[in-house]
Amino acid sequence: MTYIGRFAPSPTGPLHFGSLLAALASFLDARANNGKWLLRIENLDPPREQAGIKETFPNILEAHGLYWDDELCLQSDRHQHYQNVLDALLLQKHAYRCNCSRKEIISRCGNTVYDQHCLLSPPNTDAQCAIRINSKDAQISFTDLIQGQQNDRLNDYGDFVVYRRDNLYAYLLAVVVDDYLQGITHVVRGSDLLSETARQIHLQHILKHPTPTYAHIPVATNNEGQKLSKQTFAPALDIENPVSTLFQALKFLDQRPPQELLSASKEEVISWGINNWKISSIKKTMAKPLQVRT
Repeated sequence: MTYIGRFAPSPTGPLHFGSLLAALASFLDARANNGKWLLRIENLDPPREQAGIKETFPNILEAHGLYWDDELCLQSDRHQHYQNVLDALLLQKHAYRCNCSRKEIISRCGNTVYDQHCLLSPPNTDAQCAIRINSKDAQISFTDLIQGQQNDRLNDYGDFVVYRRDNLYAYLLAVVVDDYLQGITHVVRGSDLLSETARQIHLQHILKHPTPTYAHIPVATNNEGQKLSKQTFAPALDIENPVSTLFQALKFLDQRPPQELLSASKEEVISWGINNWKISSIKKTMAKPLQVRT
């Protein structure tokens, strides 16, 4: 089976060191396995999208020696695929309409774990509704290449949303549909998404899609223990000094790059990374502090 991996950033802010970790790890794993590496921009949430940001992603990746295969994919071009899947899920009774607000759920349940109220008492046909997946009693087990054996009871999360009340397709639906359409076999990404994986696998099972192999790398945190992100003001990647940044990323990923790589070209750093890549060397931890400046 051909290896096909991907990097799928959201244009809610500039790419930062945490973004590079996911991009580099997924790229090296694909190339070390003689596989393809795809770039998909997950732009399904226009209110949160930062103007002009997605246009910068290709140049930043190329500046760090990361070149993707095939055409760049935008989720905003795939709405019809998502709608076709939604229609099928509703028709087959795997999904149902829900007009409960977050406030109503908390008031009724004492938390945000949904109680299937709208499955038992369907809303009016003209109500503004989200669409939820019926996941009652689903139990998902899988082995993550880094984090190890995972066992999840979806009852602990409640039925999850695949279409939002504000008429936007949810990430959980889009990522499953896109991974299937693109033939993704391996997903290497940050551990902040590990909690989403069981729900994605449940949806894959319902849709009879193959389940990729997953590997969740540790996320980098700042001095306050917060994940590097737009919300925590992580600085944008500096494309003027890619070698230093790539070297730091390899160290973070426990690949032990030699010091002489700091005086090499970015192409030489990437080549070393591919030839010496060992995903098994990445330590099993969900997050760790970034010890060096980016």
